[in-house]
Amino acid sequence: MKIAIVTGGSNGIGRSTALELGKRGIGVILTYNKYADRAQEVVKKIEQENKGIRAVALKLDLAQSESFSLFVENVKKVLHEIWGRTTFNYLVNNGGVGGPCLISEMSDEYFDTIMKTNYRGPVFLTKQLLEFMEDGGSIVNTTSSSKSQSFPGYSVYGSLKAALSVWTRYAAKELAPRRIRVNAVSPGPTHTNFGDGVMDKHPEFLKPLAEQTALGRIGSPDDLGKVIVSILSDDFAWMTAQDVEVSGGHLL
Repeated sequence: MKIAIVTGGSNGIGRSTALELGKRGIGVILTYNKYADRAQEVVKKIEQENKGIRAVALKLDLAQSESFSLFVENVKKVLHEIWGRTTFNYLVNNGGVGGPCLISEMSDEYFDTIMKTNYRGPVFLTKQLLEFMEDGGSIVNTTSSSKSQSFPGYSVYGSLKAALSVWTRYAAKELAPRRIRVNAVSPGPTHTNFGDGVMDKHPEFLKPLAEQTALGRIGSPDDLGKVIVSILSDDFAWMTAQDVEVSGGHLL
């Protein structure tokens, strides 16, 4: 059985990715930061709906890289106790934070939180996890279509997602000798609780965003989860170093 680690797996795109992995017979280690109850609900749903498939939720704060060593030890422990393994196969760097902030109003704290969680965290977590990732494995990073657009308030978020996209190409090059593929998926507007539930707090945005989208609606977490899991799989064994926009043709 193959095993996947999904950061930010208690909500939104990460949750849908974890559930889709379970449907395809893949064991799941999902992470959460604040919502332990939601993470346990995902674990329960995976195990109840997919006979013989195991899942576990572990706490992880991507902004606190000094905690990564303890997280890695916890991953090794559950790999051994639940699956009798010392390695895993797939990594989805999905966890992140967002929310708009104009340049004129930006604080050091806001910048540092976005940078540590959305860029520094995934880079250094990947570094540690690679030590016991199977050769021939696969990594998918969740970036954003905002990296190539210019909506006011998202200058730092979009810039750091662009940085993660560039890092994806470098990682793909460096890990190619181990046959580890590294790709990214860029969601367009997606109805999740990301950014402190901005979509639900401002439902007036939904119709204009749908009208800007070629396929006539904004995305759902399931739209992204299915793509992420497909790219992880051997169906995309000849693709690496790519960042695929999954937006339904937003601003096409």
